[in-house]
Amino acid sequence: MTTFDEDIHARLQANVSDQPLHAAARAFTTASVNAMYSYNFSWMGRPIIQYPQDMVAMQQLIWQVQPDLIIETGIAHGGSLIFSASMLELNAACGGPKDAEVMAVVKADAYGHGLVPCARAAREGGASWLGVAQLAEGLALRAAGDTGRMLSWLHVPGDDFAGAVRTGIDLSAGAVWAVDEIVAAAREQGTTARVHLKVDTGLSRGGATPDDWADLVRAALAAEAEGAVAVVGLWSHLAFADAPDHPTVRHQVEVFDAAIASAERLGARPEVRHLANSAATLTQPSARYDLVRPGLAVYGLSPVPDRHEPAGLGLRPAMTLRARLALVKRVPAGTGVAYGHSYVTERDTVLALVPLGYADGVPRAAGNGGLLLVAGRVHPVAGRVSMDQVVVDLGNDEAAQAARAGDPVVLFGDADRGEPTAQQWAEAVDTIAYEIVARIGVRVPRTYVGAMGGSPW
Repeated sequence: MTTFDEDIHARLQANVSDQPLHAAARAFTTASVNAMYSYNFSWMGRPIIQYPQDMVAMQQLIWQVQPDLIIETGIAHGGSLIFSASMLELNAACGGPKDAEVMAVVKADAYGHGLVPCARAAREGGASWLGVAQLAEGLALRAAGDTGRMLSWLHVPGDDFAGAVRTGIDLSAGAVWAVDEIVAAAREQGTTARVHLKVDTGLSRGGATPDDWADLVRAALAAEAEGAVAVVGLWSHLAFADAPDHPTVRHQVEVFDAAIASAERLGARPEVRHLANSAATLTQPSARYDLVRPGLAVYGLSPVPDRHEPAGLGLRPAMTLRARLALVKRVPAGTGVAYGHSYVTERDTVLALVPLGYADGVPRAAGNGGLLLVAGRVHPVAGRVSMDQVVVDLGNDEAAQAARAGDPVVLFGDADRGEPTAQQWAEAVDTIAYEIVARIGVRVPRTYVGAMGGSPW
């Protein structure tokens, strides 16, 4: 190895835990460390994502263009760190574990933040449950070593229910066919499957309608009588996730209460009843029941942006999207910028090229609207977002003229640091912050920087 390689190797050995790397990082590997993990030390200077020392896994994705790519997978954690603080805020909102447990939702690659590292941080932060949409996500967590309570809820006939039952993943059933397949898997494995029955209280997606609810409950209880399943949960989901005061919320609570009462009359004795998402967890005590399922709030973003900034809820954004300028140049007035020349400079100015585009998750619709912090000021994207890059008009002031290739750029992060936010990007393209953080491109490797203080599982 060269001296540089030896230095990198030493840093990696000091920080690598036993967790697997994010799949996107594995896709660009060239050198191995301890025969367990691979790292690409020089991948075309493309953006990377880092979790710095002052974050707990979920607490800051940093994309950084640099000539040498370093991937460190240690996860910093502790009571003073942001993720732990977010989990404590959520636990406090629930009145503590004695009143309602917390299920951290880590579906969709932990909302773009990295499934395994964020699940570990969630456990460390106090989440007694994890929630995933698809079985593959839950099985990946089991393969990574998680042994705690976990619920998977979005399935189709023929899914690997046997694998879920074998590894102790709780399963949602919103139709009789699902109960039948879970029962078959339990019989195959020679064990009892844990089932949460889902009722549709008004979202009109998953779950049995009130008319079909009794049939679902009876089927599950019949399977419970033979020992194939244990009905451990009853649950539903709110339709107005970002409007906790909407009248449908009260109606859904009433329908859920009626469904619980009906199931209990039929003989169900669930361990947990759960309905609350992030917004209801933080603002609707009546919807918390025995278990809450925060998703967006776990990552430090406000689930009610029209009412509260993250800081107003005791949260800080986990994800900061950064890059470095690839090129800075002066152009005259009247210069057309990017495809279609939808932006034309009004004066002599300085343009800066940012090597992030829609292939990396930057919304193409954010042309002439998405905000970036460059050279100490916030500027909109100039022209269209390309697949790999965007242009920023820095103006012609002293700061603009001092800008150079390699200078840092922040697309979104923490408003308390004067950075644009994921919510602002969402508003620029008429979407929600969930989509902004979850759409991170797979070619962008995640890099988790920090020391792992011990596995929470």
